[in-house]
Amino acid sequence: MKKVAKLLLNKIPRPMLINLSIWARPLIYRLFKGDRFVDPIDGRSYRKFLPYGYGKQRENALSPGTLSLERHRQMWLYLQNETDFFIKNHKVLHIAPEQEFLRKFKRMRNLDYISADLFSPIVDVKADILDLPFADESFDIIFCNHVLEHIVDDSRAMSELYRVLKPGGWGILQVPMKNALEKTYEDFTITDPKERQKHFGQYDHVRWYGMDYFERLQKAGFETEANFYSQQFSDEEIERYGLRKNEILPIVYKR
Repeated sequence: MKKVAKLLLNKIPRPMLINLSIWARPLIYRLFKGDRFVDPIDGRSYRKFLPYGYGKQRENALSPGTLSLERHRQMWLYLQNETDFFIKNHKVLHIAPEQEFLRKFKRMRNLDYISADLFSPIVDVKADILDLPFADESFDIIFCNHVLEHIVDDSRAMSELYRVLKPGGWGILQVPMKNALEKTYEDFTITDPKERQKHFGQYDHVRWYGMDYFERLQKAGFETEANFYSQQFSDEEIERYGLRKNEILPIVYKR
């Protein structure tokens, strides 16, 4: 049964899993209710988190309730503990929003929240990240997570995000990164999905970002912070929340 669950979690796209989980949520809570793990996004406790990952899977990575991964829970904790995101009024742009975040952020009365994507049917605005249909300096906060690794001209996408962010604004721009990789690895001649999976970790990725990701963001105008936020917590809390100690939270600012 465990092998079957791992196979399904590896093969079914997360958006579909999230839609299924919303329908099956009462059953999921009963099946996984416990006190070993806590998902800070829904505040519920679970006896286990699920394995997840393309190829080799990570144990205790996927929350049964929200289907959040380690990076989502780290971001939520950062927003909750280190910012006024849940308290003050903000105009927010969310590119290719995570469905659980979309549900929660749209209900927050302090946010003027706009979601955008080129293909998603659930967003507010159909928009190409290379040519965003928003005026200069429109948003206080921007989220754009696990998008840029799909974009060949990522420098243009970064410049567009910088353009629509207000001076004094900030954002979180997560990407798949290899911390030990000094220079980003990309090869646009690799187009076969199997080869892309082999080289870049996923069939529709065009690069693995290295630590020079922050230099790319700086060229677009951003000030940057490579925040290892999970390291703010004890080892017991890291395990309880299902975090990864070496996960970078890339935060950007427009002065």
